[in-house]
Amino acid sequence: MKPVVLITGASQGIGAAIAKMFAREVRGVRLALVARNERNLAAVARACAKPGPSTRLRAGVTAEIFPCDVSDEAAVTAMAAAVTRRYGPVDVLINNAGAFAMAPFAETKVADFDRMVATNLRSAFLVTRAFLPAMLKRRRGDIFFMSSIAGLGAYPNAAAYCAAKFGVTGLAKVLRAETKNAGIRVCCVHPGATWSPSWVGSGVAEERIMPAEDVARAFLDVWRLSRRTVVEEIVLRPQLGDV
Repeated sequence: MKPVVLITGASQGIGAAIAKMFAREVRGVRLALVARNERNLAAVARACAKPGPSTRLRAGVTAEIFPCDVSDEAAVTAMAAAVTRRYGPVDVLINNAGAFAMAPFAETKVADFDRMVATNLRSAFLVTRAFLPAMLKRRRGDIFFMSSIAGLGAYPNAAAYCAAKFGVTGLAKVLRAETKNAGIRVCCVHPGATWSPSWVGSGVAEERIMPAEDVARAFLDVWRLSRRTVVEEIVLRPQLGDV
């Protein structure tokens, strides 16, 4: 099997780590990498498709980029059409695109709230809606939603982010309920603090934060389970506790 794996937010952080993990571990995987930053996306695609001195890529890996603002309906429709023309139906959809910002509730601007909801929640709805019909027709597929521990429990100064991630958690639960008899597996992933460029300069030691590769491994391992088993939710936290 040469699965088609589409990853949003694939230009850095966990998304890039997921792409590289599938490229390293799955023979012949066909990656559709989606994000707004075309330059970074191209760098990730090159790392996935070409072996380097420190990589072990499986044979036959292809990685194509599809630059897209996944919070924009028209852009998502065009992206989905381009992916389908290039690869055909998507087997694994990983809704990873997201953003994080903090502010007290009373100081959260409407525009910032809308941006958090659009980037984290609206994007997952639009992309899933674009690829779900083909999965339903084939009665097969895997859909992952990247929520957060912020989608399970609230914490101060993150009203917009928590609201968006709670929405992602709810969206995943609804889709799981609607598609469990249609051959589609739905998994919602709730990671805690995960190392990415945004943590540089934060003052938090890297060893206090999970490596992105560990979170990426969880996606791969969940997908590899037999079709008789689904992991509906998975929570990942730093061993030393929340940052």
